[in-house]
Amino acid sequence: MIVTDAEPEPGALPIRDYGHDDDLIRAVLADGQPRVRVYAANATELVLGRGSRPEQELNLEAVRADGMPVSRRRGGGCAVLLDPGNAVVALALPAREIGRLRAHFARLTAWMIDGLHTIGIDGVRHDGISDLVLGGRKIGGSCLYQTRGVLFYSTTLLVEPRLGLMERYLPMPPREPAYRRGRGHREFVGDLRGEGVASAAALADGLAAALEAPAAEPPGRAARLLA
Repeated sequence: MIVTDAEPEPGALPIRDYGHDDDLIRAVLADGQPRVRVYAANATELVLGRGSRPEQELNLEAVRADGMPVSRRRGGGCAVLLDPGNAVVALALPAREIGRLRAHFARLTAWMIDGLHTIGIDGVRHDGISDLVLGGRKIGGSCLYQTRGVLFYSTTLLVEPRLGLMERYLPMPPREPAYRRGRGHREFVGDLRGEGVASAAALADGLAAALEAPAAEPPGRAARLLA
């Protein structure tokens, strides 16, 4: 489901499209060439997953009181806080089939880990469905979106996450990976400052120079699109 900028019903939480990288999707659909973009987030907002329910995944009282912007991305997963302490990697690849999301996650997470290794960040591993983990703490989360002709992958990397805002706006998620073990945000979320990363902008610059879009994966067995 993609939410548009139509007028919300009275009392409803305004939710915008998270369309920051839609131009990559359009470009791949137009010419079939892969695209990758890396950037530091320039604003603070709450981003819902495709199937997220705001009443479950947001502290609505705090969100409304503070006027915190809320958007909905194309990919799945739970709600997250995006802020200028985050770097974003967006990748769009040509694709002829829908499905095999876990295989795509495995391949593209490995690609992301290799990119981090290239710029001197070692020890990152893949856990849960799509998390990037360092020292037992989450330092990145990913999502996928598929439509006929394109596979879109996005990762948010945490350099200076605003944990106080996470605690204010995000309750414990309705589902969690086993390695979280019920830990609150401060005990679960890590960051990349201890790896010599000066800022989200510096990380984005390094990865932009190191990452090349991988080749589109050969078509395989079609599978059901996972939520």
